Amino acid sequence: MVRLPLTPAELARGQRLGALLRRARGERSMLETALEAHVSPETLRKIESGRVATPAFPTIAAIADVLGLSLDAVWAEVNHSGPGAESDGARRSRVSDLAS
Repeated sequence: MVRLPLTPAELARGQRLGALLRRARGERSMLETALEAHVSPETLRKIESGRVATPAFPTIAAIADVLGLSLDAVWAEVNHSGPGAESDGARRSRVSDLAS
């Protein structure tokens, strides 16, 4: 299975997620946060910097829990779309077109 390149909307969503986690972490150390969430500090660093724009759900759930964020709040913050954002439906359609 070929993985499609991320869309600009997905990259922007990853940037918003990283910014949210950085703000929520505040003065707390990255190492302390990562270890408490049972993820590597490198993984947390990549998510916060936007280098991993589509992290696994359990990873985000663990980090959000450690930071005291509800998943609803995380979703609301990162899922708003800006100009030029591709909807999930449009991406699925594009994937279907490529598969045929």
